Amino acid sequence: MSAPFIHIETTVEASASKAWACYTQAEHITGWNFATDDWTCPYASIDLRRGGKYLARMEARDGSFGFDFEAIIDEIIPEQKLKYTLTDGRAVTVEFTPLNNRIRVEVVFQAETENPAELQRQGWQAILDNYRKYTELH
Repeated sequence: MSAPFIHIETTVEASASKAWACYTQAEHITGWNFATDDWTCPYASIDLRRGGKYLARMEARDGSFGFDFEAIIDEIIPEQKLKYTLTDGRAVTVEFTPLNNRIRVEVVFQAETENPAELQRQGWQAILDNYRKYTELH
């Protein structure tokens, strides 16, 4: 049986171009890609094309733990959709939908099997909330 898909979302007070740029440019990804202030994203790179590699280094600020979040990009529709596959084979889809003068960002990701689905949902939602805060401030 395959792992379930989890849906999270946020609404950002930003233009489509700004929301897209903050989500897909390495210099912005390092500013928001962590769930709590105890973590950091010291490095990110993204080759924004089909078959391109996405890498974000995530580390505990105290140096006790870190990992590389890696994926291959499957589909890009600028300012609308980004689909990628993580190195463990799980699928992720990110959609950007205009909503008056805001952008709704929806992320659907396939859960992994080591941690409870609700814990994963909370962690990914916290990162998406950081993205919203970062985007609205920059």
